[in-house]
Amino acid sequence: MKFITYEIDSKISRISRIGLLAQLNQAEIIIDLNLSFASLLKEKGNEPRYLEYANFRIPHKMCDFIAGGEPSLETARETLDYIRTIGKTCQGPNGEQIIWPLEEVRICAPVPEPISFRDFLIHEGHKAAGAKRRNTTIDPIWYELPSCYKGNRLSIIGPEESIKWPYYTDKLDYELELGMFIGKKGKDIKENEAMDHVFGFTVLNDFSARDIQINEMKNWLGPHKGKDFGTAIGPCIVTKDEFDPKDAIMIARVNGEEWSRGNSGNAFYSWEKMIEYASMEEELIPGEMFGSGTVATGCGADLDKWIKPGDIIELEIEGIGILKNTIVKQNEG
Repeated sequence: MKFITYEIDSKISRISRIGLLAQLNQAEIIIDLNLSFASLLKEKGNEPRYLEYANFRIPHKMCDFIAGGEPSLETARETLDYIRTIGKTCQGPNGEQIIWPLEEVRICAPVPEPISFRDFLIHEGHKAAGAKRRNTTIDPIWYELPSCYKGNRLSIIGPEESIKWPYYTDKLDYELELGMFIGKKGKDIKENEAMDHVFGFTVLNDFSARDIQINEMKNWLGPHKGKDFGTAIGPCIVTKDEFDPKDAIMIARVNGEEWSRGNSGNAFYSWEKMIEYASMEEELIPGEMFGSGTVATGCGADLDKWIKPGDIIELEIEGIGILKNTIVKQNEG
């Protein structure tokens, strides 16, 4: 299943909802999960407080839905089957519109505010390219520790949103990455049990101010202003049962021209190993986001090609979709 967060206009303001991307009558549509499930409960007639129960099982925020675990996922499956049976004539329990064409809504970051954001560096090709730029080799410790930096969970943007060029950098860069969301809490998770704790995957663009990042890390600390101004994710989260992180083509295009191509499976570290390491003496909880780090050739720094204001960046991962963002100057749109 492909889960999204989307917005619709009300008479007062824009309302954020959880939706499901699905095919209906050979068209891709968005299903409002909460209202669809409430309609199903009302039709069954055995749950008098159907609106309250729908809010419990399908909350309005993605992190809360993810925390619902398998019961919430099973509810989503049941709701999808119901909609496919009823068809486009289906309405909410009070006549609400619950099936939306893509062009009538705004698709947001699937998780606008993750519980936390950790970004790893698991692709040896990207690590090697960085070492080459510095006239050195990969430090042996990289092969021992799947380390990460902690990113800014509050600067997440979604598909079709503009990313503002920070005024303090001369070298803005994109990074083609796979993102993952934790779906089940756990501490000291063993590698062979780690995938039980995964909810699903998304496309991730870890925008970077390269000149600032390099200077910051000379202080032997992780990047700060070199990263924290904006990270794009989307367009959806694909559940782990419908996506293979060990074999998915990854492509980056700038203004329609392909710049980068790689495969999510060409990684030194597995997601299982990252989860095991991150959970050592630390509890992971639903809604935490992990980034894979850049796939080989997956950024301008690896290619010595640089994006500029006005460029349109498209990151595509097979089985998930396309994440598109436009670069704008700080004083532009």
